Amino acid sequence: MNTDSDPPTPTIFVIDDDLEIRTLLEHVLNRVGYRVATFADAREFLKRPCFDGLGCLVLDIQMPEMNGLDLQKHLAKTGKGLPIIFFTGHGDIRTSVEAMKQGAVDFLTKPFNREEFLEAVEVALNKHRQWRQAAAETEEVCKRISTLTPREREVMSGVTTGKLNKQIADELGISEITVKVHRSRVMKKMGVTSVADLVRSAERRGDKTGELS
Repeated sequence: MNTDSDPPTPTIFVIDDDLEIRTLLEHVLNRVGYRVATFADAREFLKRPCFDGLGCLVLDIQMPEMNGLDLQKHLAKTGKGLPIIFFTGHGDIRTSVEAMKQGAVDFLTKPFNREEFLEAVEVALNKHRQWRQAAAETEEVCKRISTLTPREREVMSGVTTGKLNKQIADELGISEITVKVHRSRVMKKMGVTSVADLVRSAERRGDKTGELS
């Protein structure tokens, strides 16, 4: 049982039209402490309530209506994707390559090796942890940027694109001393102590051109 200080138990979503496989995977995953949600097809999975926790997908390739690759592409387009482990008894090299190119963590065949499967699950969960951490850091950077004044954003843009204080002052029509004051405030508000960290913050936001809006 989790306490408030414990990390949340990961949820593994198993999507396979074979009931026997779903039941077997659920048993294996439950035994090592994971939460498991099973679905007979992709449509059923897409109707589930919104999930905001730590988890991954164990996804069959060959399914009716919407196959595994189609679901992978759909989730990528919506931005609601989870790391995917493909599981199939119908795999071939071309399908495997396409799945991996689209970002799949692993591609396993049935019958499966228990240890290999659980190792792939842990890799997928670690990947999702990294995604969540990066998203949290990006959100924090955006919050900090939102506290900047328009002038501070202009100065930050100049700094993160490698311009000297004098160049920024000339472009903005202000004194170099004023640039230094704004620059100091930007560093404080952004919670950084170096230009390199400030640049990383701008890149984290997805802004590599220095155009902060």
